[in-house]
Amino acid sequence: MRRLTGRWRIVQMDMWDRDAIDLVEPGFIEFAGNGTGQFGFIAVRGWMDCRTTEHDGRTTVEFSWDGDDEGDQVSGRGWAVLVGDATLEGHLFIHRGDDSGFRAKPFDRADQLDGR
Repeated sequence: MRRLTGRWRIVQMDMWDRDAIDLVEPGFIEFAGNGTGQFGFIAVRGWMDCRTTEHDGRTTVEFSWDGDDEGDQVSGRGWAVLVGDATLEGHLFIHRGDDSGFRAKPFDRADQLDGR
C-alpha cells in the first residue's frame, strides 16, 4: 500500500459535481501505512479499514468504512486502484444509500490553499 499511502484530492465523482464534493472541505481520501484511512466529501466523513491486493498487476485497496453524514451514522465499502503513478480511481458505496465512482490525484499544497 506504500504507493497509495498519503492524501489524495477527489477531483471527480460520478454522482456529484465539484462544488458539491467540496461543500464542507476539499474532497479527499487518505490512506495511512497501517491499513487505516479516512475520506471526506460533501458532508460525508468516513474512517476506513483497508486491505491491499494486486489485480491485473495493479495495486488495489479494498475497504469497509463507517462514519457520518450530517450527523447521521453511515457505513459502507469501497475500493481504489492506482492507475499510472498519479491517478487513483475507485468506487464508494454507502450502505443502503448512494454509490459513486471517483477519481483522485495526489493532494498538494495548492489544493489546501485554494480549496480546489
